[in-house]
Amino acid sequence: MMNSRNQFAFSAAMAGVLLSAAVAVAADKKYDPGASDTEIKIGQTVPHSGPGSLYGVLGRVGEAYFQQLNEKGGINGRKVKFITLDDAYSAPKAVEATRRLVEQDEVLALYGSLGTAPQTAVHKYLNSKQVPQLLLNTGASKWNNPKEYKYTMAGLPLYPTEARILAKYVLSVKPDAKIAILYQNDDFGRDFLGPFKKVLEDAGGKAKVVAEASYDLTEPTIDSQLINLSKSGADVFYNITTGKATSQSIRKVVELGWKPLQLLSAGSTGRSILEAAGLDNAKGIVAISYAKDIGSAKYADDPDVKAFDELRKKYLPNVAADNSIAFAGYGQAAAMAEILRRCGDDLTHANVIKQASMLGGFHAPHMLNGVSYSYTPTDYTSIKTLYTMQFNGKDWDISDKPVTE
Repeated sequence: MMNSRNQFAFSAAMAGVLLSAAVAVAADKKYDPGASDTEIKIGQTVPHSGPGSLYGVLGRVGEAYFQQLNEKGGINGRKVKFITLDDAYSAPKAVEATRRLVEQDEVLALYGSLGTAPQTAVHKYLNSKQVPQLLLNTGASKWNNPKEYKYTMAGLPLYPTEARILAKYVLSVKPDAKIAILYQNDDFGRDFLGPFKKVLEDAGGKAKVVAEASYDLTEPTIDSQLINLSKSGADVFYNITTGKATSQSIRKVVELGWKPLQLLSAGSTGRSILEAAGLDNAKGIVAISYAKDIGSAKYADDPDVKAFDELRKKYLPNVAADNSIAFAGYGQAAAMAEILRRCGDDLTHANVIKQASMLGGFHAPHMLNGVSYSYTPTDYTSIKTLYTMQFNGKDWDISDKPVTE
């Protein structure tokens, strides 16, 4: 039987062991602003208003996703507080909103923010603060620079990757193509323009650019540019536009009686954009694909599509069932949740970006079979494997095999 002195010594020793264990557990938990034992704060800026307001649904889907996740217990026992702010697709407003998220709301990271120009405006600021800027809804080539801008990563296929695949497609189906190009007059447009031309030059064949025109986001229409391009004799139209300008250009090409093979950037293939143009008018358009077309009957039984639809019906009944932008937002939210899940109890800026840079191989819910993120710590190319697809007036017909750049 243990005497009182030995019992005291044993109790003291046990207390010491328990205290050491508690200290060890506490030491394993690392937090930067925006994280605690109970909460993780993340943010985003997207255009909830203005010319790009159709992309505001990305924020609403993110809110719904994390609300549903929190109702199921959150991530590693912590609830996620997600803050989506309106930047109206304006660089000055993006700066103001981003500063608020970092300095007032003190978010751990931002994800899914949209637009090359708005995100360029906060690129250096976020990296100087070492606040992760993840899964951006822009594929500008500048986001693949882990040496100088470690904390910034694109969420879309990089535009040069997409442009090169489109150029190779043209060469395969029309080796002597006469190409007319309309491009957005900013980094987005130039990222699609240069690599496309380089593939044509390197091929040394007969395919040539015969006409070019640019437009600014503030222009109410692009009719005059398209009239001039249609007179060029081009039989291929490389349409590097976004949002409203995409819908207008698709419709105008048909009104002009121009019948070129039309190439479109993947970010502009959303069903809401095509419906605004008229689905019949979009028939024959070729684009790059990496995401399931949620409006297609072929994905009606897809488990990820069903899961999104359940979330939509419960939290976002006003969002159309075939809104592909919303579905992409759902996939990105799932990817962000996966990054946070992998962080465990080390919720620091450094570990968030480390886990994000090791997300290569992760297949998000919106992605086609065979497609996954391709990030590595030394190469932030987001997605390297892509499909080509052609719109048949109702659905996208996707190529049998993907292409890896």
